[in-house]
Amino acid sequence: MEYSTGRILVNDARQVRSSRYPLWVFIAIPVLALLIQVYLPLFQTLRFVSRIELPLLVTIYFSLMRRSQIRGLAIGMVLGLAQDSFSRYYIGMYGICKTMVGYFSASIGMQFDVEHSLVRLILCFVFYLFHQFLYWVLQRALLDQPVVFDLQTEVIVGAVNAVIGAALFRALDKLRVPE
Repeated sequence: MEYSTGRILVNDARQVRSSRYPLWVFIAIPVLALLIQVYLPLFQTLRFVSRIELPLLVTIYFSLMRRSQIRGLAIGMVLGLAQDSFSRYYIGMYGICKTMVGYFSASIGMQFDVEHSLVRLILCFVFYLFHQFLYWVLQRALLDQPVVFDLQTEVIVGAVNAVIGAALFRALDKLRVPE
């Protein structure tokens, strides 16, 4: 399987093809990401796992690879609302953020060669920061909560999420249906 052709930009949006996956991948991977996100931080020694946004990384991956803005919206909405239902916060906050990330990542997936590892790393980092910033804006504007956006911490956690996301994307590439 060839991961990269050396080109980052795509000349024509019709050049890129949507990746195909078995149906069980679209069900098992998001459920597994949500379960890891919700249940592993309950153990005292694994509290740091709550900072790793696996549902966000899964949203980014499937939106990038499916290259459809409607599917990106749907994937982000479903994963965000599912994450909201497991959290102790207001329902809809993660849903809004992940829906926006799904839409924008699908839009970028149509313009760039998302098989390129550097592009994946940068996109994971940027979309993590966008997700966290949008969540902070929604908390401040909609809920009127006095929360602080610590940019230095978010950049560090974003870099960790980007590295994990690049490795996760490589592993998920192996689940593709061969063409």
